Amino acid sequence: MTSTEALQLQIGGMTCSACATQIEKRLSRIDGVRASVNYATEQAVVTGLDLATAVTAVERAGYSAAPVGQVDPVIQTTRRITALRRRLVVAVLLTMPLMDIGLVLALAPQLRFPGWDWLLVALALPVVVWCAGPFHRAMWSNLRHGTTSMDTLVSLGVLSSFTWSVVSIAIGASDHEGYWLGYGITPAGADTLYLDVAAGVTCFLLAGRYFEARAKRAARSVLTALGRLAATRARLLVDGVETVVPISDLHRGDLFVTLAGETVAADGEVVEGSSGIDTAMMTGEAMPVEATRGTAVLGGTVSLTGRIVIRATAVGSHSQLSQMATMAEQAQARKANVQKLVDRVVQVFVPVVLGVVVVTFGAWWLTGGGLRHAMSAGLSVLIIACPCALGLATPTALMVGVGRGGQLGILIKGPDALEASGRIDTVVLDKTGTVTTGTMTVTSLTAAGPAVDLDQAMRLAAALEAGSTHPIAGAVLAAARDRGVTDRPPSCTDLETVAGRGLRGTVEGHRVILGNPAMITENGLETPAGASDALQTAVSHGATPVAIGIDQRVVAVMALADTLRPEGPEVVAELHRMGLRTVLLTGDTRAAGDRAGRALGCDEVLAEVIPTEKAAVIERLREQGHRGAMVGDGINDAAALASADLGLAMVTGTDIAMRSADIICVRRHLGVVPDAIRLARKTLRTIRGNLVWAFVYNIAAIPIAAAGLLNPLISGLAMSLSSLLVVTNSLRLKSFE
Repeated sequence: MTSTEALQLQIGGMTCSACATQIEKRLSRIDGVRASVNYATEQAVVTGLDLATAVTAVERAGYSAAPVGQVDPVIQTTRRITALRRRLVVAVLLTMPLMDIGLVLALAPQLRFPGWDWLLVALALPVVVWCAGPFHRAMWSNLRHGTTSMDTLVSLGVLSSFTWSVVSIAIGASDHEGYWLGYGITPAGADTLYLDVAAGVTCFLLAGRYFEARAKRAARSVLTALGRLAATRARLLVDGVETVVPISDLHRGDLFVTLAGETVAADGEVVEGSSGIDTAMMTGEAMPVEATRGTAVLGGTVSLTGRIVIRATAVGSHSQLSQMATMAEQAQARKANVQKLVDRVVQVFVPVVLGVVVVTFGAWWLTGGGLRHAMSAGLSVLIIACPCALGLATPTALMVGVGRGGQLGILIKGPDALEASGRIDTVVLDKTGTVTTGTMTVTSLTAAGPAVDLDQAMRLAAALEAGSTHPIAGAVLAAARDRGVTDRPPSCTDLETVAGRGLRGTVEGHRVILGNPAMITENGLETPAGASDALQTAVSHGATPVAIGIDQRVVAVMALADTLRPEGPEVVAELHRMGLRTVLLTGDTRAAGDRAGRALGCDEVLAEVIPTEKAAVIERLREQGHRGAMVGDGINDAAALASADLGLAMVTGTDIAMRSADIICVRRHLGVVPDAIRLARKTLRTIRGNLVWAFVYNIAAIPIAAAGLLNPLISGLAMSLSSLLVVTNSLRLKSFE
């Protein structure tokens, strides 16, 4: 039985990125199944299998699996950290005296006593067997399934060191080529050197895994910060009585109260009271937003100054906070193309390293280098070659970058967006609702003649628009309120809406017509010269002209425009400083588009573009050799967002627009656009830097170790530090502003 839905599984028992590759390979062998396993997040996304079959397949590979949400990843990681800490403490407590005693007795034969070497074996045994147990179990699991991983190299290195020492002691080998950490010749019989290697390497690698696990938890904490914003309780308001209930008891349509200092329990609309709302934790905006009656608020934000009553419009998994957290989780679970390449490299890397170890050992031994030196060189290659840093390079940076973006109101939906951000050279900005406020305003009101009473004209126009939800209606009503003529609005009878033209009706015995020039012409209204001039002026300035006709005569002309966001010019300038070309895309007239383009400072304006042609514009830019990012917010932008190299959707947009985008901008400020591109590019640079370091480290370290220039202890330390360096470099993204 198969499933077309994607399963998200929490994987347990992985110790390195090769484990993730192994699980992914095992699942993908099943016909019709696609799988992606992320070592950093310890999650898998599987398509084409039902839950039971997928869990069974993972368990047969030697790991555990459960649906995401059934197992708390934080608890799972904490348990792993605790187990690693116990093993590390025991290893350190036994390895320190082992090294101290071994050093003294190796360099001062006169202090040796009967059975001194077996005492060192007794100290090393718990370290090699119990402390290094996770490496051995992983190797055994790999062998049973005919695969190898980085743990294979570690386990073989530790067991080989220990076994060589025990055998040397048992048969009384008399190899005189002893040294301590690469310095100085030791007297005969100092074969216990490799007990120190076995215990020391275990300590270093356990320490590396311990600090790596803690760093990964810190990285994940950034990613899950959104989820922790959610309230756990709500003040439910029923018949005027407040009752504190679990958040699960709050439903859509319920009224709930939020006091000053409390977290808003769910998305909703304020129905009573007012308060400053702190949205910084979700949108990155520093200034509080004033919420009054009718204001939409988001769950997870904080009320600062007053008591407000809110009607819930979305709760639980339907809230914006929950959807943001889910998108962030899904984003870091996906793999970048470069990570897929790394996975293929790691898959063949371990067998190749094992071959290099055999060649190194044989070359040194057969050319007269001595058995001890051959053993040392082989062990150094075995230990230092572990490509842990390579496996961590991409997922840790992606995890931190996505998490930090979520805190700043920037939702990166996957690694594709990061890769695209490095290629784009052009940003296409949709005009309406993106670089404009999306709210029409009356920019001018012109009388058609000297005897016209503009207050009376606006009063009658407001009466027609009182029942309309059209954006122009809101602008007319706002202008009427500003003139103070809507205290007692008159009623309108026989109101008629003419699609694409305007309104007409009877108000206080007057026949009132409100509409565009076509509406005026169709109704045969007398248009004085002053009105004609005002209509032409509005069109030439890129505004929308609306005439007010009373009793078959045009008495006034309004010019309406969608105002630009005040931050628009600075945002466009910032995009230019980033080396990006800007294009304004609008369906408005050429005059309106050019006017907006000049005000913003855009390099090019594409006007009179109908919605169905927006995607074609993106394709034409691509044909001209440009890589474009599309910034939009409406359903009309969905196709263009999907076809662009990088799609950015503003949060005010429709669901379909956000599904079509690669990056969702939650912050209600146009400056989120350059911030999103900068964050994506910085995350991409971090990934590339990690990969460069990891590749250079492995390529350079293996020949040095094979040349016999590294002691196995130093190799183990270097390998652990390499992984820590990669994770620490990724954590620098937490400070992105």
